[in-house]
Parts: sequence; C-alpha cells; structure tokens
Amino acid sequence: MNWLFGSALRSTMVAPERALAGRDDYAYTVPTTHTVLGTPLAGPWPTGTATVYVAMGCFWGAEKAMWKTPGVVTTAVGYQGGFTPFPTYEEVCTGQTGHTEVVMVAYDPAVISHEDLLRAFWESHDPTQGFRQGNDVGTQYRSAIYTTSDEQAEAADKTLAEYQPRLTRAGFGEITTEVRTADEAGRFYYAEDYHQQYLDKNPAGYCGLGGTGVSCPRPTGA
Repeated sequence: MNWLFGSALRSTMVAPERALAGRDDYAYTVPTTHTVLGTPLAGPWPTGTATVYVAMGCFWGAEKAMWKTPGVVTTAVGYQGGFTPFPTYEEVCTGQTGHTEVVMVAYDPAVISHEDLLRAFWESHDPTQGFRQGNDVGTQYRSAIYTTSDEQAEAADKTLAEYQPRLTRAGFGEITTEVRTADEAGRFYYAEDYHQQYLDKNPAGYCGLGGTGVSCPRPTGA
C-alpha cells in the first residue's frame, strides 16, 4: 500500500513527544460484523475465546490469512503499538503515530493451539525485514505479536526460538518481530470500515503478503 503515500512513509520510529496528538474518539464509524465469518468484531464471543494481536505488513492480506485459519472466531484490522490516540489511516501512514498495522485475532484454543496460530503467523510473512514487508516500507509495516496471556507469551517465545534456526539455515537474517504484551503495546484501535475484510470486499485488491517459504517446526506426529 505504500504507493499511496510514497514519501510520507517513515523508516524510523517517531519519539512519543513528537507523535501526532490524535483525538478522544473515532473519527469514523466502526463496523460491528465480520463480512466473511458473520461474527461480531468486538465481541461478545463464546466462552474460552482467546485474542491476540499480530502485525505482518499490510493488514489487508494479513487479515485474510488469519480469517482463513481453522479455529479463528473473528478478525479485525486496526492500529496498535504507537502513541497517537484514535489515529486515522492517513495519520498512521505518515509514520508519526508510531502504530503498526495490526490484525486482532479471536480464536478458540480448543480448536487451534496458541502455538499453531503463531506458526501460521510466522509462515505467512517474512519476520526478518524490520520496518518493512516486501515493497511496503515504513514503521507501520513492522512485524509484531501483542499477547494477552502468559500462555500466548510462552508460545510466542517458543515458536520464535524454534523458527529462527530454520530461517538462518535458509539464508534469512535475525527475526525483528516486536513481541510484547498487549498492555505494553497499548490500545488496539479499529481501522476504518473500508479496511475491514478488505479482500472480501475487493477480491482483486492489493494483498502484499508473502512468506519466506520456510515452515515452522511442529510436534512429532502433528
């Protein structure tokens, strides 16, 4: 998506004191229902549903990869990990909010484990590229995992440690994925309506998602 904003993109993180001021509420209406799964974007969800926030570059393709994953209850795209409250897409694209493009994933751990969901995350993009993903360059395209439980955090550390040696053997560099708790990353702000399930509304639209071709290790017999 960087062709939309070209020179406005930034490749270094903005300092908190220099971030855009933002606002006290959304500047747009947030939709309520997933256009593919028919589930609520903000809950309530079935008892036992877990949520995690992942960033893999352009959130259009990243969200599609997640909603197609078995065990996922719902997905939504938005902005997280920055400083500006209730940012707009245009503001995030300036690089002056500090946010990355994130997919909120609500899923059933009884159907897909924390580890398997994160294996899908690792395999769906190149987590070694820093502030970019393919042709999309800027801090908003950085790879990230924002966890909401100790079990998720342990799964993130475990799968990262398992995946790095395989990437190294395949000629890739060090994983640059930002891994921290959702509390540390700050509030998830839902993106504008037209971004939600974008590739369902625009099947021929820009995706930008591309993996490394390197698979994650899986338990014996899996």
